[in-house]
Amino acid sequence: MTEPSQPNSAGASTPPAAADSSAADPSSTGTGLGTDLLAGKNILITGVITEASMAFHTARLAQQLGANVVLTGFGRMSLVERLAKRLPKPAPVVELDVNNPEQLDSLAARLSEHVDRLDGVLHAIAYGPPSTLGAPFLDAPWEDVATAVQTSAFSLKSLAVATLPLLHPGSSLVGLDFDARQAWPAYNWMGVAKASLESVCRYLARELGAQGIRVNLVSAGPVRTMAAKSIPGFSGLEDGWSGRAPLGWDTSDPTPVAKAVVALLSDLFPATTGSMIMVDGGFHALGFSETEVGAAQQ
Repeated sequence: MTEPSQPNSAGASTPPAAADSSAADPSSTGTGLGTDLLAGKNILITGVITEASMAFHTARLAQQLGANVVLTGFGRMSLVERLAKRLPKPAPVVELDVNNPEQLDSLAARLSEHVDRLDGVLHAIAYGPPSTLGAPFLDAPWEDVATAVQTSAFSLKSLAVATLPLLHPGSSLVGLDFDARQAWPAYNWMGVAKASLESVCRYLARELGAQGIRVNLVSAGPVRTMAAKSIPGFSGLEDGWSGRAPLGWDTSDPTPVAKAVVALLSDLFPATTGSMIMVDGGFHALGFSETEVGAAQQ
């Protein structure tokens, strides 16, 4: 569930709308983050596959905040190139299969054709064969599990190593996550892969901290993207999320996730690394909602 989004269902608690300051400030992007949060920064964005993807929303927001964005694509390069032209400013696209050693080894050199350094990298990559999602947990063969773990977790390390020649003190690596501290229905071995991703993040933070490079994850609530739709039982998960989350949750809006990512890619969190930032409407903080408790007492 590297890519999920959500709308408030009936009865979900929603905080009062904040005053719209963008109308009074013509320089505002309407994001609440100003216009220059990422000014002059070079940001690499992986995982853009549709306009609904969290990676695409992050790329768009990063450009709105002043960043120079480079995208990676795999398999469907023409599709990614078309999406790159739909950004506020057309972005270059570099091919990358995170499981291909040759492409990883040449990544820094190929990126150098577009940027002289990287100030931030977004890892928005996950994949699991059908046997790892929705199928009986006990039936998945190791070969499929290995593919899920390599593509969804080990790839964060691979991407960090591949981009290291362009990183510098102050650079930030951010990965998209789905909270793996619980066992979710149907998520199965992808949940195990996400648990691995969370551990990889902590070890990378340890290894790269001496170089002044930060590594963090954004754990998103379910967002309705193409990747999420392929997960068996996803609709049931999103139906219950908004009603339980204290702030409510819109599965059709990746913007809160994109805002968290760009904040971590900026200089706003210079002393934060090895962390998992929860962007899920507060769902993770609750055991049962008041509605569920009331129903159980009847």
